Amino acid sequence: MALETAGGSIISKIAELMVEPVGRQFRYMFCFNNFVEEFKERKENLALALDGLQKDVEAAERNAEEIKKGVKKWLEDANNEIEGAKPLENEIGKNGKCFTWCPNCMRQFKLSKALAKKSETFRKLGEISEKFKTVAHKAHPQPIEFLPSKEFTPSESSKEALKQIMKALKDDNVNMIGLYGMGGVGKTTLVKEVGRRAKDLQLFPEVLMASVSQNPNATDIQDRLADKLGLDIKEKSKEGRADRLWQRLKQVEKMLVILDDVWKHIDLKEIGIPFGDDHRGCKILLTTRLQGICSSMECQQKVYLRVLPEDEAWDLFRINAGLRDGDSTLNTVAREVARECQGLPIALVTVGKALRDKSEVEWEVAFRRLKNSQFLNMEHIEEQKTAYACLKLSYDYLKSKETKLCFLLCCLFPEDYNIPIDDLTRYTLGYELHQDVESIGDARKRVYVEIEKLKDCCMLLDTESDEHVKMHDLVRDVAIRIASSKEYGFMVKAGIGLKEWPTSIKSFEACETISLMGNKLTELPEGLECPQLKVLLLEVDDGLNVPRRFFEGTKEIEVLSLKGGCLSLQSLELSTKLQSLMLITCGCKDLIWLRKLQRLKILGLMWCLSIEELPDEIGELKELRLLDVTGCERLRRIPVNLIGRLKKLEELLIGHRSFDGWDGVGCDSTGGMNASLTELNSLSQLAVLSLRIPKVECIPRDFVFPCLLKYHIILGNGFVAGKYPASTRLNLAGTSLNVKTFEQLFLHKLEFVEMRGCGDVSSLFPARLRQGLNNLKEVIVDGCKSVEEVFELGEADEGSSEEKELPLLSSLTELKLRGLPELKCIWKGPTGHVSLQSLARLYLNSLHKLTFIFTQSLAQSLPKLESLHISKCGELKNIIREEDGEREIIPESPRFPKLETLRIYDCGKLEYVFPVSVSPSLPNLEQMTIARNDNLKQLFYGGEGDAHNRDGIIKFPQLRELSLRLRSSYSFLGPRNFDAQLPLQKLTIEGHEEVGNWLAQLQMAIHGQQNDFLQRLEFVRVRDCGDVRAPFPAKLLRALKNLRVEIEDCKSLEEVFELGEADEGSSEEKELPLLSSLTMLHLNRLPELKCIWKGPTKHVSLQSLTLLDLYSLDKLTFIFTTSLARSLPKLERLDIRDCGELKHVIREEDGEREIIPESPRFPELKTLYISHCGKLEYVFPVSMSLSLPNLEEMTISYADNLKPIFYGGEGDALTTVGIIKFPRLKKLSLSNCSFFGPNNFAAQLPSLQILKIDGHKELRNLFAQLQGLTNLETLCLESLPDMRSIWKGLVLSKLTTLEVVKCKRLTHIFTCSMIVSLVQLKVLKILSCEEMEQIIAKDDDENYQILLGDHLQSLCFPNLYGIEIRKCNKLKSLFPVAMASGLPKLQTLRISEASQLLGVFGQDDHASPVNVEKEIVLPNLWELSLEQLSSIVCFSFGSCDFLFPCLGKLKVHQCPKLTTKFATTPDGSMSAQSEVSEIDEDSSINRDWTRNNGWKEYGDSCL
Repeated sequence: MALETAGGSIISKIAELMVEPVGRQFRYMFCFNNFVEEFKERKENLALALDGLQKDVEAAERNAEEIKKGVKKWLEDANNEIEGAKPLENEIGKNGKCFTWCPNCMRQFKLSKALAKKSETFRKLGEISEKFKTVAHKAHPQPIEFLPSKEFTPSESSKEALKQIMKALKDDNVNMIGLYGMGGVGKTTLVKEVGRRAKDLQLFPEVLMASVSQNPNATDIQDRLADKLGLDIKEKSKEGRADRLWQRLKQVEKMLVILDDVWKHIDLKEIGIPFGDDHRGCKILLTTRLQGICSSMECQQKVYLRVLPEDEAWDLFRINAGLRDGDSTLNTVAREVARECQGLPIALVTVGKALRDKSEVEWEVAFRRLKNSQFLNMEHIEEQKTAYACLKLSYDYLKSKETKLCFLLCCLFPEDYNIPIDDLTRYTLGYELHQDVESIGDARKRVYVEIEKLKDCCMLLDTESDEHVKMHDLVRDVAIRIASSKEYGFMVKAGIGLKEWPTSIKSFEACETISLMGNKLTELPEGLECPQLKVLLLEVDDGLNVPRRFFEGTKEIEVLSLKGGCLSLQSLELSTKLQSLMLITCGCKDLIWLRKLQRLKILGLMWCLSIEELPDEIGELKELRLLDVTGCERLRRIPVNLIGRLKKLEELLIGHRSFDGWDGVGCDSTGGMNASLTELNSLSQLAVLSLRIPKVECIPRDFVFPCLLKYHIILGNGFVAGKYPASTRLNLAGTSLNVKTFEQLFLHKLEFVEMRGCGDVSSLFPARLRQGLNNLKEVIVDGCKSVEEVFELGEADEGSSEEKELPLLSSLTELKLRGLPELKCIWKGPTGHVSLQSLARLYLNSLHKLTFIFTQSLAQSLPKLESLHISKCGELKNIIREEDGEREIIPESPRFPKLETLRIYDCGKLEYVFPVSVSPSLPNLEQMTIARNDNLKQLFYGGEGDAHNRDGIIKFPQLRELSLRLRSSYSFLGPRNFDAQLPLQKLTIEGHEEVGNWLAQLQMAIHGQQNDFLQRLEFVRVRDCGDVRAPFPAKLLRALKNLRVEIEDCKSLEEVFELGEADEGSSEEKELPLLSSLTMLHLNRLPELKCIWKGPTKHVSLQSLTLLDLYSLDKLTFIFTTSLARSLPKLERLDIRDCGELKHVIREEDGEREIIPESPRFPELKTLYISHCGKLEYVFPVSMSLSLPNLEEMTISYADNLKPIFYGGEGDALTTVGIIKFPRLKKLSLSNCSFFGPNNFAAQLPSLQILKIDGHKELRNLFAQLQGLTNLETLCLESLPDMRSIWKGLVLSKLTTLEVVKCKRLTHIFTCSMIVSLVQLKVLKILSCEEMEQIIAKDDDENYQILLGDHLQSLCFPNLYGIEIRKCNKLKSLFPVAMASGLPKLQTLRISEASQLLGVFGQDDHASPVNVEKEIVLPNLWELSLEQLSSIVCFSFGSCDFLFPCLGKLKVHQCPKLTTKFATTPDGSMSAQSEVSEIDEDSSINRDWTRNNGWKEYGDSCL
């Protein structure tokens, strides 16, 4: 019987072989092993490509770049294909060895065929991966200034101003808003709050902010806006930069641009901000101290931010001064002090903090000083005096001169500058600020202390980095005023765009400090006479040579910072008191003269690309404490023993692609040998070190690193060290681990470790090093193939008090492990003496042998864990390890109280995440994503002894985003008897087989008390879920607000919203209809969906819906009921595609079209797109045209049953008017629509710019209905078989693009009389017009024909730059030769498959040969292509030649009769020579020519 079956199968297969290609089919039968080998090879190649691309992606993600969508899709496809190949691999193993006729052969045939198909898929994916030159692009930066801030303290004034601004932002008639008020009143803080709310409310896709300041710099503003847009402006010219920004901003449909601190009128075009008529979607919000600026900038809405009223001012002052209500006596004088601050927030805060904890006497003294303050020389408005007096008082109350001087030094930097604290440290040397401090490290600590004091009293501001501070512009003004007094002698002109030396200063003789940083000075005086000068901060143009005698009059100078320019160090030979010299991006020469500066303590040569070698004389600087050569990319040599002679050196910084040529041996000879690391051992005071060692061989055998306080050491390549080392950091990349070096540094309080691609190591931190584990703060290990465990813990020492006081790893804050295929455990050994009490972030990726993460004891020591990311850990079974084969009953004590983000991907053996008892210890969990963990049963499991079983509730009070993407049949969050309280904002469910379970667990949230939980839900996505039929029952709908819904690929879904009956007695139902907050609805690929809304819709309102997207809904017959169609005041976009059974957009009732009232229905609709709806007969009634005033784009295609788009009925109120008006319609695309509306109707389209018509049989009727096309720019006509003429009754003077395709009866495109009106035409395409005889036909008017000859020589298409003609077989020529000179801008000319074409340019009967030029130039033609023109004889008839001076590409293929000779002229131009009597000998050869590569020839067989 089996043999008969086999015989039947073989016979049927032989029949198949007779039909399909015989060779391929026999290979499937008899070359099975070949297919197996090919399959394995291509799978391995794809896996390697996947691994490489994944590492590139991870590197890009570490660099905060945004991964390209194509790369993401490829990674997903490649992963899926490799995973999907596993069944085939299993089948290969099962397949028998039968090679002859037997039943197994048919199975082998099918398997071979499947393997071949899969191999081809692998090959194609591999080819695609090779095309990815880059995997990412610069990510759109997160607007940090718009994050929630504690700075915004609402007051009555700020609330009112905020209300006015938000109202103006929503007003379409207002596009320029001005917020004005005195300095320090809180304008900047308020507009940041406006920006935050505008983003939260989704008023604008883009909210940008830039500070303008008193001296606006267009480049700085452009850079700030570009950074926020992720735009890289490479142009150098002012106009080019503005144009690039302009074009980028034009792409943003709606945006808010906040310009802060405007002092004078600014030209938005000069910056590159499109505004007004140039960009209707752009709104500007500016802040200024001067009301006149609001008028100058033509603000339609002016908002005044008042100072605080007395009661609110007192509350703010009392909080900052730390006053209690019971201090009646002190509060009396304090109220008087607060009144003197006159409601100014910055004064209230600074004065309040200055007087905090002061005695009553000090309060009284402060009050008298404020009361008696008189500043008659104030330059600004009167109110400014109050701010100055208050801030001056705060300054006076600073306790020490060091704190005061540190404050004043901060004003040396430009306005809104991130001030580096390290720079401040280097400048303080010039003032001998800390005379009792020997080391730079101690001086830096002192500066940090002073900075903290100043921040505490609000005189300095925090930044994103601990290494920088900022100064409020008003505070800076006060600081400059104080510092400019005779006491200090400051002259500050920083960051004001100076290009010339400031001549307004009559004399510099009294100056002790000059700051001209942040400028681009293009000239300097020959000499600077400044005998008292101690500090000079200078920035000049890169090309400026500093005069040799410039520093002769500055012999007292102690601190010099020069950025840019070129400097000979010989010019400093008299500046022998210099203690701090910093040269940045400076062209340095004559470095040997540094030996004259024997008092130098700090030498910085940063990013000086001219330096290739350090002079040996630097070794003579015996007082040098700091040497910084960061960024000197061309530095290749440091002489032997130069570093070793700098005995007082404390800080050596050789980072950011600087010197790395360390000599591994070291030598005292001068034979070109470089410095050796052994020299560092001679530096007994070295405390800070930054350097890179490219390979292990550079480390001498007996070398021991000195004891360092801070360091950043890179061993290997792949890392960049740029910043000042703020901690102890070690990076190892692509090199074998030098155990000795690693242990030395590890025991030197190593805090940050990153290892990439390090081999030959199984345990990174062995037990013998465990004493150093407590210093670790961050550990990153990536791509180390041999690592089996990270931390080898060893046994705890029972007698050790240290172990009890400070558990191991207690300082670790971040741990990232990635690409460790052999890793079996993270912590090896007992964990009872280990605590992860500081761990905030844990990232685990591609750890294929890891089976668990935490032990029970570790799981109870994670009070600060914020992020837990686990992905591609295929053997992971438990997050918290179960012991003795049973789930341990974990105590109720909190475990993850700070956890905010939990993400678990691709962990195929994971069954559970946490026990239910852990849920109370997750009070701050905000985001949870569980994806592709196919073995998962429950997220939270319950045990018999679980203490929380009695509650039956899983609570996550802060959970905002939940994403579950699984294919297992798990029962949602927890056991079936558990409910969940989830205050979600975003919910995603993908690939779930039992969606009913998650709905059941949410049911309790919709019964009475928990309504507020679901009211926060904003976004729901359901994809590829098996059993879901109605995801939104009526009870659920009543609790939902502000909702966006996406549902895709749910094969069983029959309806989306189950509405139920309205509760007649419920006042709530009347006040708030169902779905009134639904904002977006996407429904895609739902084959069983019969209706969107099930049930009566009269108690439903879609009043918030802005977007409706419907795709591939095979059984949907209608979209809206008539009542729903009346409730769409905000709908902006309606997309309907591939809905084959759709008959009505608005359902007709009782078999008749309902006469819908004239009230507006879609007043905000901008885009209507309908495609592939084969049964749709009508779109809207004519009466609805009045309710579409904002429609901008309408596309109707492949709706073969469609009659008029807009239909009219007997009772239609508009039938008497006969006009359909679309005042803003810009784009109209119609396919196979017989009529736009009823026959007696016309459509007025005054704004139409693009018109595309395809497949209309009655075009004349359609054109008759379309009126007012005066602004049409693009016209595309396709598949119009009956069209004989285009232009009857049409005058399109603004037309730029004309495309005519498959218009079979069209004999010409233009008439001569029409050409005059088409001067704007730029692109002309004519394809597959079989009856086309000529492009320009003569008019019927004979008088015009007589004038034609002279007329042809005038410009006819002066802007035409692109022509394409194809498959026009009756066309003899394109234009008369006399018209050729009328194509001055023509760039591209392509002609192909025109069998009767004789020449590109023909001879016109009326053109006088005398008037035709002998040589015609097409000055801008770049590409000329002539293909498959079997009859073409010459390029142009007549005796004229053509010259193409800019031609870059020429193609001549299959033109056998062509006599014209193409040849290059001596100057490189291409010419077409027409006076050739015989066929060109090369005409049968296909020839290509490019300007760069010349001619290339090949025969027809090559094509």
